[in-house]
Amino acid sequence: MTIYVDHTHLGRHVTGLERITQELFSEAALKPLDVVPVTSRGTRQMITTQTLGLPARLAASSNALLLCPGFPPSPLLRPFAERVLPYIHDDFLITRSADLNIRAKLYMAAPFRMALKHYPRFLTNSRDTLRKISAYTRSDAEITLYRPPVRNVFNLQSTGRDARDVSAAPLRVVALGTVEPRKNFVTAGHIVGALRQHGFPGATLDIVGRKGWGDDWTTLERMPGVTLHGYQSAENVTRLLDQADIFLCTSHDEGLGLPLLEAQYAGLPIVAPNAPVFHEVLGTSGIFIDMSDHGNAAAQIGAAIATPKWRPQYVAAANQNLARWNALAASDHDTVIDLIAELAAGANRRAASKDNVAAR
Repeated sequence: MTIYVDHTHLGRHVTGLERITQELFSEAALKPLDVVPVTSRGTRQMITTQTLGLPARLAASSNALLLCPGFPPSPLLRPFAERVLPYIHDDFLITRSADLNIRAKLYMAAPFRMALKHYPRFLTNSRDTLRKISAYTRSDAEITLYRPPVRNVFNLQSTGRDARDVSAAPLRVVALGTVEPRKNFVTAGHIVGALRQHGFPGATLDIVGRKGWGDDWTTLERMPGVTLHGYQSAENVTRLLDQADIFLCTSHDEGLGLPLLEAQYAGLPIVAPNAPVFHEVLGTSGIFIDMSDHGNAAAQIGAAIATPKWRPQYVAAANQNLARWNALAASDHDTVIDLIAELAAGANRRAASKDNVAAR
């Protein structure tokens, strides 16, 4: 019996997709299970392996399993759906088609919809994603939570932050993510613009993330106070987060929002849209805004940092929230290991039964 794990998308820039795979689907993370990562070199080999190579492996071995933590399963994997376990990050491939480039529409959206419609079981990263994809899955589909633990990947320190100047002048706001329409960084720029006009004249926005598709990068370049840093090393991300006063997320939607949790190791106040997934991730530690009203969002941020003890307040809230989240993730891990082991045993039994029939 072999448990394959699709790692073909690794080796590129490390974004949320890759971090989740490394955190939850590495050989170390899946111990004591014995897994075989399937890797690739370059985009062409990745596409070939995902489209043809993975189905060929399952066709050649009737008791093999496949875990798909990155891209949606290839349509050619549908005959093996009982032995494929996809990990669902979010539902935007279905719900936000306007935010997809042509490659994503052709290569990812259609297979994703097909998998949701026909596959019997899934793993997912949040209760919000579970709720959303349930509208598209089979009525009998089993969806299991597999929330990632949040490590201090940027080696951040909250110690000493509570002793910094309470005035936060000039106010430094930071955001992380690929600059593309779904991340909605233009709204972040407008909110910082409103802050500059109402009490924080020198406010700045540092955006860390590579240039994606769409026109947002060009728009942001023209916005006062906004600096586009592009993709940065972990050391530079650490420096920018340490220098920041506030972390701002303005995404139209997220399946989880891992950078929000990672930034809490710096003791930063986290500002996020007033939407269910962000309440799930941040609990009571977040500042939740209406993104459609830039002036009111800026006023909320200003009010949140108006008290003399706002820095120690958010350092404490961040620490408590990280402890809460990581306890949930630890529980999920044990459940998922048991699930995969059970699926592997079932695949072995079915393969043995077929062999017995064939031998008669």
